[in-house]
Amino acid sequence: MRTKLVRIAARIDKPRAFNTFVSTPIWAVACSPRSAMRKTLLNVLAVGALACVPAFSHHSFAAEYDATKPVTLSGTVTKIEWMNPHARFYVDVKDDKGVVANWEFELGSPNGLMREGWTRSSLKPGDVVTVTGSLAKDGTRLANARKVTLADGTQVMGASSQGNGAK
Repeated sequence: MRTKLVRIAARIDKPRAFNTFVSTPIWAVACSPRSAMRKTLLNVLAVGALACVPAFSHHSFAAEYDATKPVTLSGTVTKIEWMNPHARFYVDVKDDKGVVANWEFELGSPNGLMREGWTRSSLKPGDVVTVTGSLAKDGTRLANARKVTLADGTQVMGASSQGNGAK
């Protein structure tokens, strides 16, 4: 038993490893090649993970809408969804035969709409509106709203992702 204690004490008495670490400047430890490589790897993984998240959750205007297919529709607002990344509203529109179809209109982000003068109470279910925008490429009753004209003649821009160059 006494021999074991002497050996353990002998290991503790060897100050070589401890003194090497203590005498090494802090910048040398923090910038060692191994820790630099570890930090680089973690940064690459973090950036890669963050880059993947928005890639599938958002779209460009050209991916979903056709700027060469403008549309102007009038009807009664049935529902408003004021949320990110795009606010949306739905309008019952009568066609030439009197058949009512519910259209979905995508607006810009709520923040972009507020910069254009919108508030949460700008559009309410029951309001009669005329909407100018671009049809969806897939042929559904979906359009990107560029301009919304209220019943009193007030025009509000839709903060469309189509950009300012659109006519």
